[in-house]
Amino acid sequence: MKKINSQDQISRKEAIKKMGKYAALTAVGTFIILNPKQAQASSPPDPGGNPFD
Repeated sequence: MKKINSQDQISRKEAIKKMGKYAALTAVGTFIILNPKQAQASSPPDPGGNPFD
């Protein structure tokens, strides 16, 4: 087990700042991934029919 010394630790403020950046990045990534699916779901339905007629 690795021994933790004071130089390896970060302050609570630094930890919150890092988690905030991670949360923001995750939110942006989720929005980018889910947004096309939402746009596709709200598009008008295909009229259907045989395209070869």
